[in-house]
Amino acid sequence: MLAFQYIDDDTSLAALVAQYREAKLLVIDTEFVRTRTYYARLGLIQAYDGKTLALIDPLAVTNLSLFWALLTDSSIIKLLHSCSEDLEVFAKNGACQPNKLFDSQIAAGLCGMGYGLGYAKLVEQTLDITLDKGESRTDWLKRPLSEAQLNYAANDVYYLYELYPQLVDKLESQGRLDWVYEDGERMTQGRLDAPDPEVAYLKVKNAFQLLPRQLAVLKALAKWRLKRALIKDLALGFVVKDHALIALAKKMPKNSNDLYKLTELTEQEKRIHGKELVKIIANVSFEELPKPLDVLALKTGYKAAFKSIKQCIAEQAEAQNVPIELLGSKKLIHEYLQWVWDGKTGEIPLILNGWRKGIVSEALNELKL
Repeated sequence: MLAFQYIDDDTSLAALVAQYREAKLLVIDTEFVRTRTYYARLGLIQAYDGKTLALIDPLAVTNLSLFWALLTDSSIIKLLHSCSEDLEVFAKNGACQPNKLFDSQIAAGLCGMGYGLGYAKLVEQTLDITLDKGESRTDWLKRPLSEAQLNYAANDVYYLYELYPQLVDKLESQGRLDWVYEDGERMTQGRLDAPDPEVAYLKVKNAFQLLPRQLAVLKALAKWRLKRALIKDLALGFVVKDHALIALAKKMPKNSNDLYKLTELTEQEKRIHGKELVKIIANVSFEELPKPLDVLALKTGYKAAFKSIKQCIAEQAEAQNVPIELLGSKKLIHEYLQWVWDGKTGEIPLILNGWRKGIVSEALNELKL
């Protein structure tokens, strides 16, 4: 079992942070629970500077502000693995995002080790050590944490520190170290923005099927659902599910009897929210209707254009030994194609920025879309 400090009071945290401020590299991980809640519930923070491995108990420490301040210290490299969900945790709990962020999963992909490697697989490839992942789906909010839980949590930062030099050596030999920091900075952008109820309807599955009047209803319903989810800290689907919102927007029930006929709503949704949903629909204004949703994949010529772009990117990815998922994912291809079809106006797509630009811009510019 690895040696670690269990930090469960403010005084111990202050002493730990004072030490960490002298570090050049700080490995960080978080453990959390997310089942029915809108936001993940933070259960543990792990950190390691190569000297002191700490397991910080956010349920016991009353003020984590000193630790959150570490994340924005530009003199310290923050090393995490597959950190998208960790960034959500930092935004919600610390109202901050790390700078000088090094994601080891992205690094492994960029230096030719494979795309989307999990932590255990990366440790196995670099250090020839097999980790026990038996506690990966445990309850991190229960106390006391078991010895197995604590050891699992400690492993997640200890071995990441150990394998880091191998990743850096490979990246530097290929001139790609800056690429990792570039993508790390991009990953943090927009994380501190609050969810916007006015555009929540755009994320409802199959919203593109609706006519403008129906979209107006969906907009009001999605706005209500998001606000309720935030107040109650409930995942959106545990308020009302997407397909139920679509059904309500299409059929626009005028009273409770109409609403109770809808099979798309559960009996619980009808009982808890029925009267409120009918009232929301009744109060929708149809004076300024939302525009029909412009779905790129439904446009004429989409399949051929997408295939052409993907093939072009795949060729460049193979030539440069970069995973196509990092160079030009489906999302990035859509962003690029939309920009081209919009007359190359507006914000330049990500694939034509930074390290990606040097690989694909000339080849993409030769395509006839």
